[in-house]
Amino acid sequence: MRILVVECEPRLQQSLAKALREENYAVDTADNGEEALYKAESSEYNVIILDVMMPGIDGWQVLDRLRQRKRTPVLMLTARDATPDRVRGLDLGADDYLVKPFDLSELLARLRSLIRRTAGHAAPVLHLDDIAIDTRSRTVTVAGKSVSMTAREYRILECLALHRGNVVSRTELYEHLVDENDDTLSNLLDVPSSQFARSFAPD
Repeated sequence: MRILVVECEPRLQQSLAKALREENYAVDTADNGEEALYKAESSEYNVIILDVMMPGIDGWQVLDRLRQRKRTPVLMLTARDATPDRVRGLDLGADDYLVKPFDLSELLARLRSLIRRTAGHAAPVLHLDDIAIDTRSRTVTVAGKSVSMTAREYRILECLALHRGNVVSRTELYEHLVDENDDTLSNLLDVPSSQFARSFAPD
């Protein structure tokens, strides 16, 4: 899954991006409203984490302009915790709102929930016949038996499961699985098919 982190405070932006990448998300970053709008409009993201208080175009303006063009889920991240601020963000089209300082585990849970809900899945476990994909622990079982998968294999499977019933092109997979600095476009999806298939083959 691919996330855009819009945060003008360098340390927080770096720590957020690092934490999300450790969770196997593809992460792009922006530190101002102009850059955020350009990236949000030119690329496909599963979620945008949007800081409110930025110089120039602030988060409110970014959200307002973005909603005129795209429906990408937006989680507002701000130190402004007054009720009118939360109401303003939600009324402008934000999907969720988290106040600084925040707990990373809560942020991650909110991101997982946003990604699932946007794809039409409320439950944390995705089921494909006898395959169960737990989006919380990022584990997979087949008929109750645990399946060993690499982070890349899991990301591909989760993306396909979230879009079950729809055709997902190779380009769309790239859009959701790699960030702007990734140079593995040529081989990201070239997982040895026999190795991947063995993960789901019966004993």
